[in-house]
Amino acid sequence: MTQDHIVKSYDTELQRIENCIAQMGGLAEMQLTDAILALTRRDGALAEQVTAKDRRIDDLEHEVNDMIVQLFAMRQPVASDLRAVISALKISNEIERIGDYAKNVAKRTVALSQSPAMPAIATISRMGQLVQGMIKNVLDAFLERDADKADDVRRRDLDVDQLHTSLFRELLTYMMEDPRNITPCTHLLFIAKNIERMGDHATNIAEQVHFLVLGEDPESVRPKSDNSSFTVVQPIAAPER
Repeated sequence: MTQDHIVKSYDTELQRIENCIAQMGGLAEMQLTDAILALTRRDGALAEQVTAKDRRIDDLEHEVNDMIVQLFAMRQPVASDLRAVISALKISNEIERIGDYAKNVAKRTVALSQSPAMPAIATISRMGQLVQGMIKNVLDAFLERDADKADDVRRRDLDVDQLHTSLFRELLTYMMEDPRNITPCTHLLFIAKNIERMGDHATNIAEQVHFLVLGEDPESVRPKSDNSSFTVVQPIAAPER
């Protein structure tokens, strides 16, 4: 995790924290993958498994927090070590939030499994795969101390935002075309927003990795292109009689 220290156990403690974060990240990535799979397959049982497994990510975050508190008390890290510990604390929290959003997707999927399939699910699946790739790459960037890879993840959040805005318009159109679509489309709107927020948390991790490696925040403003809050859908004209 950092350069070797005089006290070898210090390196061991830092490595334990990093290993725990890597495990958290792998679980969160798998949670998102399974949640999207459950959605596309309309598999309520798989969705319920995703919900149940979220507790493991929470437990690991508590474990990371406990190790960090103990490290501060025993080692009083400074300089690059302090940066590494603070970044680890923030990254573990971001991963825990990703797990929570995956759980929320799974809960909505259980309800959707009883409704007719919607064409928009294919777009949501593509959006989920994009975010899953962001999570994988940002975890690699953290473990490899690769600021360039982290910055690439940060730029890719723009693609997620654009997909979310497009999907928002699509789902609103379905609801206006047929009132029977309102309930399933509402669930899908929440699912899409949850996935978009996962992309934001992956981007937060990317910024922490940039800070960890270079000792400074990214210079450029984070690119954003989520215009769903300003989307206006024109009413559909009533059929002529």
